[in-house]
Amino acid sequence: MSEEKKKKSNAFTIMKDDSTDGHGGYGVGSVSLENISPVIVDPNEDRAFVDMGAMHARSEVERRVKFIPDREVVKNGKLYWIVWVTVERGENGPHYYGVTGCEIVVDRSIKRAYKSMPEHVNHMDKSMKGHVIVDHMDDKSKKLLADFLREFDAEMWKNSTDELKQALPE
Repeated sequence: MSEEKKKKSNAFTIMKDDSTDGHGGYGVGSVSLENISPVIVDPNEDRAFVDMGAMHARSEVERRVKFIPDREVVKNGKLYWIVWVTVERGENGPHYYGVTGCEIVVDRSIKRAYKSMPEHVNHMDKSMKGHVIVDHMDDKSKKLLADFLREFDAEMWKNSTDELKQALPE
């Protein structure tokens, strides 16, 4: 796959539909998820990538495992992060608006995984409201995320808040 095609297949959804465009019909006032993208940070393989499957718990790292509420069962598992990244358009153009990380631990050897669904739902909501919550992530994962966001779209990074840039330093 060419680099250009690869980048396009990993694209963020930049603008959401305006559900208040005047027609007053179904969906007015509802929350649109079209401007949020899940970024998977894999510190085990030194990579970060957009995986829209995470919107429905079907990302590459979530497939073929059974989720359990007990983290102890997967204590030998690998750590991943699903980072909810919301993009909004500001006066200077599109920017990373909300960025919130949620852990997921996967043990492929026993086909089990752990994640806190309430945390994922709350962090997705907070990302859509412009919060930056990454302080609980390990430094390596924060660097992978920062590098990914900067490389994905340098202009969106430049237009982002100082809060985000301080939370994800170079």
